[in-house]
Amino acid sequence: MQDAQNTKPTFDGLLSVVVPCRDEEQALPIFISEFSKVAAQMGNPRFELIFVDDGSSDATAEMLKKFAAGDSRIRYILFSRNFGKEAAMYAGLKEAKGDFITVMDADMQDPPSLLPRMFDALLSGGVDSVAARRRTRDGEPPARTFCARAFYKVLNTLSPLKFTEGARDFRLMTRRVLDAVLELPEYNRFTKGIYEWVGFKTKWIEYDNVERSAGRTKWSFFGLAVYSIDALTSFSTIPLAIAAVVGIAFCALSSVAIVFLAIRQLIFHNSAFGWTSTVCILFFLSGLQLFCLGVLGQYMSKIYLETKHRPHYIVAEKN
Repeated sequence: MQDAQNTKPTFDGLLSVVVPCRDEEQALPIFISEFSKVAAQMGNPRFELIFVDDGSSDATAEMLKKFAAGDSRIRYILFSRNFGKEAAMYAGLKEAKGDFITVMDADMQDPPSLLPRMFDALLSGGVDSVAARRRTRDGEPPARTFCARAFYKVLNTLSPLKFTEGARDFRLMTRRVLDAVLELPEYNRFTKGIYEWVGFKTKWIEYDNVERSAGRTKWSFFGLAVYSIDALTSFSTIPLAIAAVVGIAFCALSSVAIVFLAIRQLIFHNSAFGWTSTVCILFFLSGLQLFCLGVLGQYMSKIYLETKHRPHYIVAEKN
């Protein structure tokens, strides 16, 4: 709502803050303390903190129970094992009761200090969600930065949807956006892609990269590579078309080569030589075939997982 006595937008609804976490016992006290300060600056709006523990092996679960016992606004969901961040976000979003919903990481790489700006942008009208994107990647290894930028270029080239480079999961949205997101209960989730697919107007807020407040990242280079492949195959079927076109092209090229070699053999006799080059070509074509089969396998594996209708996660305990 717009306060008639104040030009700054205010709201009367409930804010749900979904915080997926795994092995974040060191970061949690810092996050809660910083969020409390920001909430005080915002006039202490009604809010609920929904922490989703994704199978932590440290004292994260015990710490969440302790915090929840001292503050009724803090809720927790404990998974029976590690199901992944996407499952954790989905679980938190399903439990959210608020009129406004946001997703934040517990490691402070999603600065709570951005929330007032995000609310101002959302409540000023004209948009349904406000999302954060990193303007810089200072502090990251150069190889990781290069791969991240290459990923967005490839994804935007092959997908009909357009993805914002540097986008975070940190997003403030209205209830109707969340309801639309929850209408997509697919097992193989790429939430950034789901946001783009459901549409709605989004305003982006840029900020400089912030390093973790404590602990270490849980994302390995291999894990990010697998996540990137999942993202690409979840929102684009173009890789299948590329595999088919490449296969047709090489079949045509091989047919022309066979005709050429046959004619040359008939004219010059004993001209079809070159064992080494033949073996290299065979290895190349075999690799190409395996690549195409791998692309097909990715899509088939997604179909396989979807048809099993397994739950996204299993809750061991929640309050």
